[in-house]
Amino acid sequence: MTSIGGALVVRPEEAEEVALPDGGGFRLLADAGHTGGALGANRLVLGEGAVGARPHHHVRSTELFYVVDGELEFWLDGATTRVGRGGVVVVPPRTPHAFGAAPARTAELLAVLTPGVDRFGYFRALGRIQHGLDSFESLLPEQERYDVHFLDATVWPR
Repeated sequence: MTSIGGALVVRPEEAEEVALPDGGGFRLLADAGHTGGALGANRLVLGEGAVGARPHHHVRSTELFYVVDGELEFWLDGATTRVGRGGVVVVPPRTPHAFGAAPARTAELLAVLTPGVDRFGYFRALGRIQHGLDSFESLLPEQERYDVHFLDATVWPR
């Protein structure tokens, strides 16, 4: 990571990788601390039909998803929709949402959260949980810190 004239530059080899067991993973691009709180950004690759995030909402931030490749299925405040390559979904604060690769499809997406919240620790924790090294319950006390407020997982039948 480099700062040039106040601009953040993250070269591909500088981004931290967090592997997921389905062959996917996170590429941690920018955390709030790197952008003066303006935003956080990561790239996520999901294996076939893999869940990306269970139902949750953010209190302080808007989240933007850009589908780089494949097809995503989103659950947005009770409605389900699919978005393919080149599509964008913008989720305002307090809107319940979840997402994953569409059934029998893979997906790659860029996620941007603004204003930013330092969430690299959250993504590392998700990697540990996905590999069975930690429990989902370990994230529950961290909901306020990461501005990820979990909802009843049964509202989205994935």
